[in-house]
Amino acid sequence: MEQEPILSVNDLHTQFHTKSGVVKAVDGVSFDIKPGETLGIVGESGSGKSITAMSIMRLIKDPGKIAKGDIMFKGESLLSKSNREMRAIRGDRISMVFQDPMTSLNPVFTVEKQMVETIRAHRNVSKKEAINRAVELLELVGIPSPRSRLKSYPHEFSGGMRQRVMIALALSCDPEVLIADEPTTALDVTIQAQILELLQRLQKELGMAIIMITHDLGVVAEVCERVMVMYAGKPVEFAYVHELFDHPKHPYTWGLIGSIPKIVKEKVRLEPIQGLPPDLRALPKGCSFAPRCKHAMDQCLEVDPALREESEDHHVRCLLYEEKEKAVTS
Repeated sequence: MEQEPILSVNDLHTQFHTKSGVVKAVDGVSFDIKPGETLGIVGESGSGKSITAMSIMRLIKDPGKIAKGDIMFKGESLLSKSNREMRAIRGDRISMVFQDPMTSLNPVFTVEKQMVETIRAHRNVSKKEAINRAVELLELVGIPSPRSRLKSYPHEFSGGMRQRVMIALALSCDPEVLIADEPTTALDVTIQAQILELLQRLQKELGMAIIMITHDLGVVAEVCERVMVMYAGKPVEFAYVHELFDHPKHPYTWGLIGSIPKIVKEKVRLEPIQGLPPDLRALPKGCSFAPRCKHAMDQCLEVDPALREESEDHHVRCLLYEEKEKAVTS
């Protein structure tokens, strides 16, 4: 029997009301994720990936607000929960690994104090039991001499080790969903590989769902089953990873894949995507990507296409396919 989604995001709109206009940071995002699955969310900086994650965690502060849509976790709406109820869920049933561990960890407290406080906030355990749990977690994420390292401050760890501490903190209460926001961005390549391998191993052991937010398609190819490509706050393509790499359909996805360096004998010129992402306070009338798209038609500047299923389990937001369908049926 097919598993039910553990988390479903339905037509999510998150906006920031500023003096210079309304920033449509997330503009109609929908997806679901099942237990044990890894979903990738990929796109340039400013595409709405992190705001989507912060919306799920209910961490959007003024002047931001979730203007429309719903977020369902195990059949219950997170948007209907009180702040107190969300504090009980956040860090316990749904956890997040933030992008920069140095700013996410409190520099004036030891790792022990931060981990023990997190564990005791969600579990009715003694301080000694919480310390033992913290030692288990540091050992689980591969930190040597975990009991002695608990007494260390964040600045006494390397970047990779700080990220491991963040993952240990996120896993401290056995979450059912883990959101990893650019967990390898500031790390060198070998440490990146170790962190990704660690997340995959922990997922198999704990059976949790992972939402992997990244701008790196290499990370997506390595760890994700499905991927949502975002541009200017909207999903523009949604597919299984192998299908996305074998048969990318959206011009923006073509650009992302075309900008990845390849190891080949012949010299291949990398093709950057020309132009810049649009101002989210003043989005263009038609397709948001049209001003940068080599394949843009006149109607692309007027019509904002809907996300439609172009082939089985492969959705794309592009008028090229609507025009192709018209040509076939006419």
